Amino acid sequence: MRETPLKNALIMGASSGIGHAIAERLAADPGIETLVLCSRSAGSNVPLLSLQSQLVTAGKKCLLLDVDITDEVSLLGMTNQLRKDLQVIDLIVNTVGLLHSRDVSPEKALELISLPSMQQVFAVNAYGPILLAQALLPWLKARRPVVFASLSARVGSITDNRLGGWYSYRASKAAQNQFLKTLAIELARRNPEAIVLALHPGTTDTGLSRPFQANVTQEKLFTPAFVAEHLLQQITQATAEDTGSFIAWDGQRIVW
Repeated sequence: MRETPLKNALIMGASSGIGHAIAERLAADPGIETLVLCSRSAGSNVPLLSLQSQLVTAGKKCLLLDVDITDEVSLLGMTNQLRKDLQVIDLIVNTVGLLHSRDVSPEKALELISLPSMQQVFAVNAYGPILLAQALLPWLKARRPVVFASLSARVGSITDNRLGGWYSYRASKAAQNQFLKTLAIELARRNPEAIVLALHPGTTDTGLSRPFQANVTQEKLFTPAFVAEHLLQQITQATAEDTGSFIAWDGQRIVW
């Protein structure tokens, strides 16, 4: 169980879905002092501007940063801004993910694989989280408690893969898991109080899953608020012994 309270948190992908639900829940936490809310359009996102106003009215600090998790220059800009504004970060949560877009769809067969689509999916799901960790290394290596949690997916488990399909999404999440496991091992040497987690949120009613919900029963389709509550519970319960773990929203450990 985490003994140090969460005071300063950074949410990547805070504009919508699970990221926004986590931001809202943290904003309502009386212990939170500073929220850094990041997305590609955070500064012009009406819900985030409203949340920022609420936090400022409550005497808290809220930074809205426009950041592209796949762009090293954008991430460097975030780092430079944070060096000025925030000495300590207790929690970093990455909720950015890509399953489909105008140009990308999950591949049901080998014939549907294309290099440009795979590159887009890997850029967001695999490379993005580790580039984010690199950009936030000054806060991760500080000798104090800090949690770096990133949304993975059960379909990224190689052992659990029984249906096949969704080549790029599965492989990119598996790659993210390997990056996070490796990060956990390095940080255990540099900052033994750091905790790195790969989190499975379950099927959540967001734009990412909406085209694929037809066969999902109602009791297994979660609201973003429900998922945010349970993921934050897993985060606050985690100890240094849990670093490098792949954990579902309900606390179940997932095989790699």
